[in-house]
Amino acid sequence: MKSTPRKKRTSPVRDRLESLKGQKKTALMPFLTIGWPNPDAFVEIALNVARNGADVIELGMPFSDPVADGPMIQKTSREALDQGVTFDRGLELASKVAAAVDVPLVLMTYYNPLLRGGLEARCGAIAAAGIKGLIVPDLPPEEGTPLQDAANAHNLDLIYLVSPTSSRARVQLICLHSRGFLYVVSSLGVTGTREDLAPRLAEFIQECRRFTVLPLCVGFGISTPEQAREVGAMADGCIIGSALLRRIESAAPDQWVFAAGNFTHQMRGALDALARERSSRRA
Repeated sequence: MKSTPRKKRTSPVRDRLESLKGQKKTALMPFLTIGWPNPDAFVEIALNVARNGADVIELGMPFSDPVADGPMIQKTSREALDQGVTFDRGLELASKVAAAVDVPLVLMTYYNPLLRGGLEARCGAIAAAGIKGLIVPDLPPEEGTPLQDAANAHNLDLIYLVSPTSSRARVQLICLHSRGFLYVVSSLGVTGTREDLAPRLAEFIQECRRFTVLPLCVGFGISTPEQAREVGAMADGCIIGSALLRRIESAAPDQWVFAAGNFTHQMRGALDALARERSSRRA
């Protein structure tokens, strides 16, 4: 009896990032909390973020104990939970976004909700919602095999985070296990806006490139177009989270969608200007 050939894994996230890298462009990856500021507005905000230049969108699943997140994302997560955005409801909302945009979606969640719902079942539901990647900041690679197996079975990229405090051996280990891209934490601590990037960031990114051919995307604390441009000069992708959420929060409700799109457009403009400079230097 013939054996059934194993289906080849694909990675829409990595493909998108590699395509931009080949064009000497830096990917823009905005972060949005699913269901915030309310479920209907979230969907419209995500669509407008995509229209204004997002290359990949990171969606944060609301969770009661988001240990890797700073005050802004904790606040939005709590408010989404208060409005009834459960894990299943969050996937319903994410599926509406996935069906309407042509950019890959990556889900950021924590290990407890995945384990509680069953790793296989959760990964199946995540993939069925149209999501292409999974970030689990409280999961160390040494304990990640069960989730990695479930993610592989549903063609999900399990993406790990690496920080400037990681030893060389640990950087190698994380690079070995990550799929889609490597999430490079730009500074110590939790997510949130910061005035300056880590002083060793460029050096650390070069260190990571020694151990992986994956695209390197930098997050945590990138708050301004100038910082986005600085990151774009050294990395393959720029992740914007708390600063975008804060811009939405500061707007009137009838301006939420516009505020999100406008801020995304500003960040896109900074990265596009950098790409034009690169092209002119090659000419």
